[in-house]
Amino acid sequence: MSDSPAPPSAAKPAPRPKVNLRRPDVMEAVQKQVEEHYRSSLVDKIRDLGGVVSVNGLTVRLAKEFGFCYGVDRAIDLAYAARKVFADKKIYLLGEIIHNAEVNEQLVAMDIQFLSGHLKNANVEDITADAIVIVPAFGAEMETMKVLEQKGCQLVDTTCGDVMSVWKRVRQYAAETVTSIIHGKAWHEETKATSSRALANGSGKYVVVFNLAETDYVCDYIRRGGNRQEFLAKFQNAVSPNFDPDTDLARIGVANQTTMLRGETEEVQRRLRRAIADRFGEEKVAEHFRVFDTICGATQERQDALHEMLKRKLDLVIVIGGYNSSNTSHLAEMAGTKFPTYFIRNSRRIRSERSINHFDLHKSQEVVTENWLPSGEITIGVTAGASCPNNLIEETVRRLFELRGVSIDSLLPK
Repeated sequence: MSDSPAPPSAAKPAPRPKVNLRRPDVMEAVQKQVEEHYRSSLVDKIRDLGGVVSVNGLTVRLAKEFGFCYGVDRAIDLAYAARKVFADKKIYLLGEIIHNAEVNEQLVAMDIQFLSGHLKNANVEDITADAIVIVPAFGAEMETMKVLEQKGCQLVDTTCGDVMSVWKRVRQYAAETVTSIIHGKAWHEETKATSSRALANGSGKYVVVFNLAETDYVCDYIRRGGNRQEFLAKFQNAVSPNFDPDTDLARIGVANQTTMLRGETEEVQRRLRRAIADRFGEEKVAEHFRVFDTICGATQERQDALHEMLKRKLDLVIVIGGYNSSNTSHLAEMAGTKFPTYFIRNSRRIRSERSINHFDLHKSQEVVTENWLPSGEITIGVTAGASCPNNLIEETVRRLFELRGVSIDSLLPK
């Protein structure tokens, strides 16, 4: 038997020193570049006019709140700053920085390489210690972060503060041996990142419920129990490892993907609380149920603004944004309950006054609708998701007036 000491395990690289990307000189240059790419003076002018412009029988009404939120602004600023500060470095992005195709394509044009998604042009194996890796606004799963830390590369973390607030809650639930019931889309990057935080202490549990039907299934199981294997099969890709619904649903806490509809999340909370009260009694709800408000403020502002606009007389609504954007999809869902609604990626989807390409939420694909634009005097409501830049809104408004043979520049003050 050898007395030689065992070889040491691979040492974890020392953390890279943080680099201040928000220096005044850097941000001045970044702001100029971002404004060139995404700002719209036309949208600013329409807002100054109360958000309404009308001519030749066509009225376009903008929602009071739309477009880039603070978290999106911050993520884009940091990505642009990284490209400026690390001009001679390889820069990688874990996935789409936000769910807007035009923005992500612009980053590709700036020689930022994508590690996943349809824009993928690099692999994790390509990352070296001197590389720069941008974490998207949605955050990233714990395992992914560990891999990057082990590589010792420089991280630029653009994770939205509202998302990190949800992480704090699910970590707290795990520490209290409370199962996280996450209202969200199990396949969405943000929910995947949040779910991984529920496991951070090694013993946390979670279930992701997508809608009220799945919530009711969980509620029924809380009240009466059920078929364990059926439960695990139903939530196969939306439940933590080694989850046991017979024991892990006795103490629950509700969290959510930040971009879900507030009303639906609140209903999820109410139904789960009622199920706990039915099982354990009203006097013991506090022992078995936790809830915090973790809906993103910007998401709610845009939903509230659309709700107000939908109270007005409109003939149709156009929603602009990425088809894989959760918050934008919910705006289209809301509008579609009141008026004919067309969810478009950009103005090029408006082919003519007769034909429009738009995303069908039920079919999950782009479709073509003919005879979409009524003749005569009409009012069109326009809104956009929190990841949609103002230049795309401008192009859409211009296109609508072009269909009436009008140049909108002649309508607005210089």
